[in-house]
Amino acid sequence: MIKITLKDDSILEVEKGKTILEIAKQISEGLARNAMAGKVDNQVQDLRYPLEKDCKLEILTFQEIDGKKAYWHTTSHIMAQAIKRIYPQVKLTIGPAIDNGFYYDFDTESNFSETDFEKIEAEMKKIIKEDLPIERFTLPKKEAIQFMKEKNEPYKVELIEELPEGETISFYQQGEFVDLCAGPHLMSTGKVKAIKLLSTSGAYWRGDEHNKMLQRIYGISYPKASELEEYLTMLEEAKKRDHKKLGKELDLFMMSKEGPGFPFFLPKGMVLRNTLEDFWRKLHRENGYQEIKTPMILNEELWHRSGHWEHYKENMYTTKIDEVDYGIKPMNCPGGMIVYKSKMHSYRDLPIRMGELGLVHRHEKSGELNGLFRVRCFTQDDAHIFCLPEQIESEIAGIIQLIDKVYSIFGLTYAVELSTRPENSMGTDEQWNMAEDALKKVLKDLHIPYELNEGDGAFYGPKIDFHIRDSLGRSWQCGTIQLDFQMPERFDLTYIGEDGEKHRPVMLHRVIFGAIERFIGILIENFAGAFPTWLAPVQVKILPITDRNLDYAKEISKQMESKGIRTEVDERQEKIGYKIREAQMEKVPYMLVVGDKEMEAKAVGVRERKNGDMGQMPLQEFIAKVQEEIDSFAL
Repeated sequence: MIKITLKDDSILEVEKGKTILEIAKQISEGLARNAMAGKVDNQVQDLRYPLEKDCKLEILTFQEIDGKKAYWHTTSHIMAQAIKRIYPQVKLTIGPAIDNGFYYDFDTESNFSETDFEKIEAEMKKIIKEDLPIERFTLPKKEAIQFMKEKNEPYKVELIEELPEGETISFYQQGEFVDLCAGPHLMSTGKVKAIKLLSTSGAYWRGDEHNKMLQRIYGISYPKASELEEYLTMLEEAKKRDHKKLGKELDLFMMSKEGPGFPFFLPKGMVLRNTLEDFWRKLHRENGYQEIKTPMILNEELWHRSGHWEHYKENMYTTKIDEVDYGIKPMNCPGGMIVYKSKMHSYRDLPIRMGELGLVHRHEKSGELNGLFRVRCFTQDDAHIFCLPEQIESEIAGIIQLIDKVYSIFGLTYAVELSTRPENSMGTDEQWNMAEDALKKVLKDLHIPYELNEGDGAFYGPKIDFHIRDSLGRSWQCGTIQLDFQMPERFDLTYIGEDGEKHRPVMLHRVIFGAIERFIGILIENFAGAFPTWLAPVQVKILPITDRNLDYAKEISKQMESKGIRTEVDERQEKIGYKIREAQMEKVPYMLVVGDKEMEAKAVGVRERKNGDMGQMPLQEFIAKVQEEIDSFAL
């Protein structure tokens, strides 16, 4: 018998060799019906996986992300099988689960289009109805290569050839279809229920523009048709909220072929951006941060010292100055360390909190660029905190509270993820254990639930990531806190302790917005361009009914601007109904209609973006109302 520790910490004794599915059935028939995969000692495995020793076990349903990914991965194989049945000449490449569904890349001479989706979906439904058992088998590397050659799948052969000698290669088979795959997968094709193919695009093999262009098909699947319908409705709403579309319509930003991946912010976009940055500065002053600015270009030696040249060079832009190699910064951290090191510090000075709105550049592949979400230059709202070891926990707790405050102001909820030591890490086991334990303790003390993401920390330290949820329920990774023992060592940072000796400070990296550009993109889609009053580029649009009301409209604008309220006057000789519709399309929070009656009463006719006509209001009363909304960051 072996002991299985379940998610609720209860212990279950089972016979050695029982599969995850058999254990799920032992717990509950309902759980077994809903099970997608299992997590054994934090490793995701098939339900067919036998347990041979004491371990921790979590049964994964579609509610857990790893359960979803097993479901979607299986659906990608069903799609590939359907396409091979319809188009036998197509060559298979890779088909993973992603954050929202799955895709598969195919090498085909004829391009797929969305008109092909109906027949592909019909064939997928046949495969699901056939309820084909999905079986895993393995082959030695040499036999695996020969097997894929016989199947005439050159891309699979290439992938296998790159694996280490002596490696055992795993395959999954459903009916006549076999794919090279590490899994995990469901037990049969019949487990998949509601499917939908969403889009198609080109994709270079292995993301390299020097390789052949493949055809990628994206799809989604759910255990219930109602869940699929909800998702498709959300996608339609997301299209209306697309920040690239709204950014153009609202004159916020633009992209140009002269600078792919380098956004241009337009006047209204700059108002929005500056409002965010002013908010950031005010909040950080109140929380004991000093603002710094570090250069964008620093010499190669610095990037060797920081480890970025070794770990991140392929994403860096470089240049030569006076025959010396320089790097354009992809991160702000090394500059912050140079500032810290510019003078001697005492233990009494710590913690030192340095904030920087630093412009960084990273080489992103052209096929991955996406509006403001994936760009080649962006401003990180970085902060670097240098502290004593005994201050680590209180500083992390302070950062978490600050992040919570910021996201709450925007009406955003979030989930927390703790990422631990990756394979390419720097530092000792002792340092990593201490760092990870500190982060876990703070999260526990603050009663913050979190997901453990094994092996996905930064190369210099573990991290806490904050995944915000927008109004459509989509998740975005923005804020992060990283605990770093390595950089202070590499840069020989010190402080003078109570004993008069030099000691090494601990460094915390953190961002809240993440990247200003990306956060603006998220806000555009979250609010569908209808920003709360305090953020709106134009807060009040004044609409004179006739030319004789124009001077009064301008006087109102002048009064409001003096109070810090952003206004525009629509001076065009158009009908008032047309002006109102235009202002509504521009998603301005308030429209003030001013005619002869309003002039006489020193009042304004107020229209609110959401609720429409609010009637006449004394001007000073309206100004006070808007100021209160701005000052309180009202949503």
